[in-house]
Amino acid sequence: MVPMSEGPAIEVRDLAKRYEPAGVDALRGVSFEVARGEIFGLLGRNGAGKSTAVRILTTLLRPTAGTAAVLGVDVTARPAEVRASIGVALQEAALDELMSGREHLVLAARLAGTRAAAAAARADELLEIFGLTGAADRLAGRYSGGMRRRLDVAMALVRGPEVLFLDEPTTGLDPQSRRALWELIGEQQERGTTVLLTTQYLAEADELAQRVAVVQAGTIAAIGTPSALKRRYGSTTVRLRVAGTDAEHAIREAAGSAEVVAAGDGRLVLTADGGDAALPALLGRLAALGSSFDELEVRSPTLEDAFVALTGAQLEADAGQADDGSLAAVRRGLGVAAGTGR
Repeated sequence: MVPMSEGPAIEVRDLAKRYEPAGVDALRGVSFEVARGEIFGLLGRNGAGKSTAVRILTTLLRPTAGTAAVLGVDVTARPAEVRASIGVALQEAALDELMSGREHLVLAARLAGTRAAAAAARADELLEIFGLTGAADRLAGRYSGGMRRRLDVAMALVRGPEVLFLDEPTTGLDPQSRRALWELIGEQQERGTTVLLTTQYLAEADELAQRVAVVQAGTIAAIGTPSALKRRYGSTTVRLRVAGTDAEHAIREAAGSAEVVAAGDGRLVLTADGGDAALPALLGRLAALGSSFDELEVRSPTLEDAFVALTGAQLEADAGQADDGSLAAVRRGLGVAAGTGR
């Protein structure tokens, strides 16, 4: 394994990739850093450039311009050294349908240079960690989608990599399998592993990543913590029901800079920029009105709000979410309950 160097785990500077002869620019001057031990998310739609960035960082593609380093090692100049320190699980699980889960892990360990006895022990360890012990000797072709994904990620961890690259690891999984894989990724971070995760699922980025970069058409549209992006680009929505026209007028006056739209059936929708930071003053003014309303719902900003504000487009819906991912609270009477975002 390559000795750890000073500085970030991943460093990307002005990275560009053009596919010829079509002349398609998949990356256009992308720059970011990932700290050691951090889970960093690349968030974007299909074709945004996420997978291209991962393939360059994992030495599978050469960049057209710019530089990229993993643990201080240039991915173009010294690819073999980079490969010795990383684990990779790409979008499609690289499994042989006619090999068992145990055989996959033993083979991966042997290819990494591990002796036979140690490879068998490592396979047993990973089968236990990933909940596959009971299916260890079953052919991979008979694994469920969630089991295949877990085995693929387990293979990426055979050598105990310092940096783990996961390219849309939960696409197509059911909610239970997705949640299980989230937990396993979090456990890897607790062991000190740096994780770069690409995803189309907003809830996944919000749940796992300390920081995210929104990738749009080969560029970084924004980068920061999920909570910071929600504060900067998201809006808080307050829905309430009013008693009559006089109450509606009073609420419009109390709303201040918040946008107010009538939604029918006596309900008003107030939208305030600034994320949850805008809530205390707004709710305080509304509470002072007392009986002017009798129903209240607060919806905190989401990463989807931020993404749409940045790119003008929505990501595909996350089927694993019971709702739209917002943190909402509904109370009858004059009680106020505001969700707190991450």
